[in-house]
Amino acid sequence: MLPHKLAFFLLLFIPFTTLAQKQKPPAGGRLAIVVDERLAALRATPQLTGRLVRRLSRGRLVAVRLVRTGPDGVIFFLVNVSSRTHGWIQREAVVSPSRAGDDRRLLDLIRSSEGFDCISRARIFLDHFPRSPMRPAVLLLLGDTAEEVAEKLSKSASHRLNHLGAAPELTYYLNYTGLDRYNRLRITFVFDESAKRFHYDGSAWREVIRHYPKSPEAAEARNRLSHNKAQKPQKEQDPL
Repeated sequence: MLPHKLAFFLLLFIPFTTLAQKQKPPAGGRLAIVVDERLAALRATPQLTGRLVRRLSRGRLVAVRLVRTGPDGVIFFLVNVSSRTHGWIQREAVVSPSRAGDDRRLLDLIRSSEGFDCISRARIFLDHFPRSPMRPAVLLLLGDTAEEVAEKLSKSASHRLNHLGAAPELTYYLNYTGLDRYNRLRITFVFDESAKRFHYDGSAWREVIRHYPKSPEAAEARNRLSHNKAQKPQKEQDPL
């Protein structure tokens, strides 16, 4: 290897099945997905003071059966979580692919989120709103956020991996535990060994260009790829 030449290594990609794909959608109503776990308290009655049945996690699939406005004006959905579990959940905690305007509402939530939360909600959007005209915007935002995260991961990995063992230094970085939860969201990073720096691999940007070439986001995506150092070895990575 020539001195000072950037050496990039693609992080091991393990296909991830999202929670939505692992789950069997509950029966009994319109499909909805939890996107704001801060509001996802499943209650026995349609009111904020109702007894807590359980708290639902982001990405959880539910079936909406009924809609009711609580005494404080908050709108609740009666949902099935499983064949044995049901309850009332605040409307703003979920989105439904069949409900007009929910793609816009989720996009607004994604834009107000940062880091892992932004990427996680963007993944829910991409998995459940395949025909939304807002997909290019979500893809661009996912890519931009992933590259911002890469910088933070680089710093945290460098700090935590300052005392290495007998294995090659590269392997410690490629196995850094901070990458795990992003890998599960199908976010792949590449590693610049000479600079000890992670970069996003650019998959979302390339998808914008490939599927939405005439969109305003496509021009932005091309600009991101032209400046992203992770793209230099792309010809070798494409067969993967």
